[in-house]
Amino acid sequence: MAAQLAGGVWWVSQQASTITSLEETVSQLGSRMAIEDTVNTKRDVEENKKNINELVGIMAEVEGDLYDETDELWDEIDSISLSIMRIVDLQQRVALLERTLEFINRDHKDMFDPRG
Repeated sequence: MAAQLAGGVWWVSQQASTITSLEETVSQLGSRMAIEDTVNTKRDVEENKKNINELVGIMAEVEGDLYDETDELWDEIDSISLSIMRIVDLQQRVALLERTLEFINRDHKDMFDPRG
């Protein structure tokens, strides 16, 4: 009975030692995981920050190109508008000349008629 009691005490002390060892291991793993999570989070934040900066640069470049192209389009529209105004002016002059010729022909029709 004393041997059984001594064996039971030894077994319980071994279990307590194992539990203590496991608690330390879990504590170390928890600390290690917390550190790894912190390191991973910092790495992810830095990577996201880098990606965001790259996107901001690309957006600024696209925006600059867009403004340049918009300015070119406005210049082209101004040029086209000026050309259209010149065409309209010429059409008005041609119409005036045609009308003048009609009046001249009507008033002087008899002068140019070889039969008459």
